[in-house]
Amino acid sequence: MKKIGIFGVGLLVTLLFGVGAHAKDKTIEKTRLTKVSAKVEAIDQATRVVTLKGPKGNAITFKVDEAVKNLPQVQVGDEVVVKYHESLALRLLKPDEAAVNEAAAAAATAKPGATPAGVGAREVTVTVSIEAIDTKRHTVTFKGPAGNLATIKAENPKNLEKVKVGDRVAITYSEALAVSVEKAGK
Repeated sequence: MKKIGIFGVGLLVTLLFGVGAHAKDKTIEKTRLTKVSAKVEAIDQATRVVTLKGPKGNAITFKVDEAVKNLPQVQVGDEVVVKYHESLALRLLKPDEAAVNEAAAAAATAKPGATPAGVGAREVTVTVSIEAIDTKRHTVTFKGPAGNLATIKAENPKNLEKVKVGDRVAITYSEALAVSVEKAGK
C-alpha cells in the first residue's frame, strides 16, 4: 500500500467539504481535466535535455528519462501536448463496511520507432475516520490509515452537518497523464 501523507489527505478532505454530496449514496465526486501544449525550443539528444516553451511564453528545461525510447524523433519546433486528468470520489462508509486502503498504477509508452507518446495512471484509495468536528471553527479532524491526524477547515461549513464523529470516509484519488508529440507543421 502506498502511504499518503497528511498533506495528501488534507488536500482530499478539503475537496470533500468544497463540493456537494449526492443524497442517494452519500458520494462526492469531482473531476478536472487540464490540457497544455508547448513547443520544443531546444533539444540535446546526447544529454537528453529538452527545453519547452509554454503558451504564455514560459520556458522549462528538464532531462528526459531513459525510459522514453523515441526521444531521437523529437525535433525543435515539435509540439508536445500534455493532458492531465484527476478525479476524487469520497464515500461515507456504512458502519459494517470494511475499510479500503489500496493503490494501483500503470504506465505505457509508444513502441520504438512510433510517434513519441506515453501515458501513466494511478489510483489510491484510503479510509479515514472523523475524530472531531468543530462547528464554531468549521473544522474537522481526520485520522488516516497510518494513524496520522489532520485538521481541515471545511470550505462549505454546511457539509459538517452531514457527518458525525466516528464516521468513516473512503477517499479515492485517481490521476492520469498522457503526453504526445506532434511534428511541426501538422
